[in-house]
Amino acid sequence: MAVKKPQSSYKNVMLIDDSEIDNFINQKMIEGCNFAGNVYVHTSSKSALEFLKNFDRTGVFPKELSPEVIFLDINMPIMDGFQFVDEFQKLGKELRDTIKIVFLTTSLNPQDQEKALKTPGVLKYINKPLTRDHLNGIAK
Repeated sequence: MAVKKPQSSYKNVMLIDDSEIDNFINQKMIEGCNFAGNVYVHTSSKSALEFLKNFDRTGVFPKELSPEVIFLDINMPIMDGFQFVDEFQKLGKELRDTIKIVFLTTSLNPQDQEKALKTPGVLKYINKPLTRDHLNGIAK
């Protein structure tokens, strides 16, 4: 008899961090904790935003493909986490309403945390590294 794998908390999540090493570690933690069935990994906010804009442009919103949680770093080149959220807020309401944003960062700046938690759509502010306890606090 085959052992059935327990269902993940989420179908899809997205990691946005310019550090490939952090993305690798966080992806392994998410997979190891069975937090999500699929992890989309982006090393730039711009590529992640384009990915989401493609859903928005088509008007087709396949829930089986879109991320339900985005783990977002703050300090990134070209477009930082706050700039990403500003652009994310311009996407369609249906798409925005189904995605939770979790800032996952090394920033210890209390102003960053305050700003992040006041931002619409932001669920949590977590300092790296991502842990099982963090994931349990976000799980459905």
